[in-house]
Amino acid sequence: MTVYEFAKGLILEAGNNVKKIMKQDIEIETKSNPNDLVTNVDKATELFIYDTIKKTYPEHKVIGEEGHGHELTDTQGIIWVVDPIDGTLNFVHQKENFAISIGIYSDGKPYAGFVFDVMNDVLYHAKVGEGAFENETPLAPIESTTLKKSIIGINPNWLTKPKLEDVFKPIVDEARSARAYGSAALEIIHVATGRLAAYITPRLQPWDFAGGLIILNEVEGVGTDLQGQPLSLFRANSIVMANPQLHEELVYHHFPQNKEIIELIQQRLTGHK
Repeated sequence: MTVYEFAKGLILEAGNNVKKIMKQDIEIETKSNPNDLVTNVDKATELFIYDTIKKTYPEHKVIGEEGHGHELTDTQGIIWVVDPIDGTLNFVHQKENFAISIGIYSDGKPYAGFVFDVMNDVLYHAKVGEGAFENETPLAPIESTTLKKSIIGINPNWLTKPKLEDVFKPIVDEARSARAYGSAALEIIHVATGRLAAYITPRLQPWDFAGGLIILNEVEGVGTDLQGQPLSLFRANSIVMANPQLHEELVYHHFPQNKEIIELIQQRLTGHK
């Protein structure tokens, strides 16, 4: 069994476990703020994925949202980047619109990505160089669009923040429309399937995008930070995921109009002053 096949079975099993645990009482805690939630299901799912990986591949490394591998600083070997429940607020309040996300990297290079829409029982997956799939149906390359003819994904909270509204409001105003789904992994998948033309955010952790980015790249989508630079697996990043034409329009036309603000965002994310 290849690592890809093993991971595919693992994420499906993890999703089935989530459905079983959901029938019990969900224990909710807060992390950095009252809206940053973690549940017993997040923790149990990450532990299950971590333990299963380590039993089969003890030499592999795991970075998980709920604490595993946060001390890692190099990309040597096989690294699994895991978000056990992406969209925890949706999970708590809606019992849907959340996903399990896994990205696998080998010596820093992408190997395979998985995003499991648990409640809809749809697995999006891709092995680099072999295309992307929705369950077992191949995904077609995404079509390019201009901003004026695009629906984009962005959290409306960013439009209320000082300085950030200067960057994002003109983009939303020019776009055909904007949506927010509450799960970064699923929003990236929406770009990969053409439901959205772009997904934009000033801050996103690696476990939120690692799986979806690999899938997006396999359908000729592009994912970088707001300055067009590659994304890091070891810190938060600003994010623009889009079809090729729209990515170029955003990175080389819209974002440079707010160069100083975007540079400040990047400095804060990298810890530079």
